[in-house]
Amino acid sequence: MRASSPTRIKSTASLPETEERSSWILHHPSALHNLEQIISASRGKQIVMFLDYDGTLSPIVQDPDRAFMSREMREVVKDVARYFPTAIVTGRCRDKVYSFVRLAELYYAGSHGMDIKAPSKHSKCHRMIQGNKTVIFQAGTEFLPMINEVYKVLVNKTSSIPGAKVENNKFCLSVHFRCVEEKRWAALAEQVKEVLSAYPQLKLTQGRKVFEIRPTIKWDKGKALEFLLESLGYANSNDILPVYIGDDQTDEDAFKVLRDRGQGFGILVSKVAKKTNAAYSLQEPSEVKEFLRQLVVEWKRLSSLQGGQYIGRAHM
Repeated sequence: MRASSPTRIKSTASLPETEERSSWILHHPSALHNLEQIISASRGKQIVMFLDYDGTLSPIVQDPDRAFMSREMREVVKDVARYFPTAIVTGRCRDKVYSFVRLAELYYAGSHGMDIKAPSKHSKCHRMIQGNKTVIFQAGTEFLPMINEVYKVLVNKTSSIPGAKVENNKFCLSVHFRCVEEKRWAALAEQVKEVLSAYPQLKLTQGRKVFEIRPTIKWDKGKALEFLLESLGYANSNDILPVYIGDDQTDEDAFKVLRDRGQGFGILVSKVAKKTNAAYSLQEPSEVKEFLRQLVVEWKRLSSLQGGQYIGRAHM
């Protein structure tokens, strides 16, 4: 429970951490330092951007209700969305993450992609919307009463452990233990497992000092990525370059989809070596911001030089 997710690669006596990371970086090089390669791969293609929230656009903080993104990050993401279809894919409740981001031009996939909404104002390239309907997908709505019931039980059950916080993300639940004393982690885990033993239709996974509780349906961030690409009309297109940036174990499902498709890049945000399906890495949200900023700058520069033909046209 101490290690951040994805699974951290354990150092050995023969491989100090500095050497371990150097070796890992060879296989997952910095996306920031290899921007030219990514831009080159996007030649003639439309970039489609997928972004996790916590630990990617905002820092990981003690209180999940205060995981605010910076004004500078918001401006960068807004600029990205001007040129590329952009989605926030998060374990958070969709409405909650929207209250943090406050950009109406983005797609929002909350609850690990089980609750997806498209922009209210959209261009001709945003083919996801029929009429005025912007909520385009909700998986597992039949589980909502059960999730609300489990939420109440968990709040009551974990109240004896100081620092534990249960968050209702509508289609899933999060039990945060970042503010719990380490000696109480095992007891909290047992309490959560005890509650879930009465609900076999829900499954338990672990993220960065958080337990995630979701319906046992075959839906995750990877499925959400595929759904969004299909809804945009890009399901079988070779003319796109999906880029997914995330820091958590749940983002590995999306990284794996891109790897299996042989299309686009996953970028893991991590300061330490971890097992991952991502092709590239960034160390922290500040590097994510700089990567996105430079990507747009370079895209505009090359597009201008080539009359908009160097890489995919802006979708606006």
